[in-house]
Amino acid sequence: VSTRDRKSQATVLAPSTRISNSSALQQHPQAADLPALQERGTILTVFIVCYALTSFVGGYVSGGLYARMEGKSWIQSMLLTAMLFPGVVFGIAFVLNTIAIAYGSLAAVPFGYIVIVLLLWAFLSFPLSIIGTIIGRNWSSTPNHPCRVKRIPSPIPTRHWYLSPLAIALAGGLLPFGSIFIEMYFIFTSFWNYKVYYVYGFMLLVFLILLIVTVCVTIVGTYFLLNAENYHWQWTSFGMAGSTAVYVFLYSVNYFLFKTHMTGFFQTCFYFGYTAMFCVGLGLMCGAVGYWGASAFVHRIYRNVKCD
Repeated sequence: VSTRDRKSQATVLAPSTRISNSSALQQHPQAADLPALQERGTILTVFIVCYALTSFVGGYVSGGLYARMEGKSWIQSMLLTAMLFPGVVFGIAFVLNTIAIAYGSLAAVPFGYIVIVLLLWAFLSFPLSIIGTIIGRNWSSTPNHPCRVKRIPSPIPTRHWYLSPLAIALAGGLLPFGSIFIEMYFIFTSFWNYKVYYVYGFMLLVFLILLIVTVCVTIVGTYFLLNAENYHWQWTSFGMAGSTAVYVFLYSVNYFLFKTHMTGFFQTCFYFGYTAMFCVGLGLMCGAVGYWGASAFVHRIYRNVKCD
């Protein structure tokens, strides 16, 4: 694995773990019984706070994984872990807020709230991420290769197009998307058509089904890839699971065209801007789950390999 790949994998897997933790906390069945979560904007606030509090977990995962991959530029990996996903989300939100201010809309976020979010990141999320990275590098840095690793990579034979990593990655997202397809309609209807959503327990069940299906599909795809003598399973496993977000975004386009009555530049930007933020988070979360599932599978099968 190249140095760039090591850094990228550690960077994208760390925020994904934090997103999974934040999503699971929000979808607890008792969340629907809390009156505070029924107020406007409270769920978003809870997600931001949970994501900030789990920054230590993201830093720990990133630091440990990057150290096990024998990466050298751990400071850059640490900074990317703490800044990449929040930076993308803040950039999209900043553009949308600027458009809302230009249109004089009530959807514009007050400047004071933006400052609070920045302070929350600077004094809580960022320090916790740094502490987690340092602890992860020292406590979880021992390589755990299941068998002896060759220093000289073997050539990868040419295979049919449907066994290429891109084809496997695109096909891998179909089943996970199918497991949440029906629920996506109710979520989009609640968010964009202002319908009240109370079935958080059922959402938690769908969330668990999504995780299980994602792991199973990624393991099968990784097996086909290894069977084709292609050992580049890391990014392929991430792409197989993360491509679920691509199909969710395509579904959002269909929902925008046929289920909503939105028109104009302002509504279009807000719809696809918020949907893009959701899909980025979903893709990272599913990608991380798929990667860890494929990693456990690879370690399991190669641990039983007898090397001559």
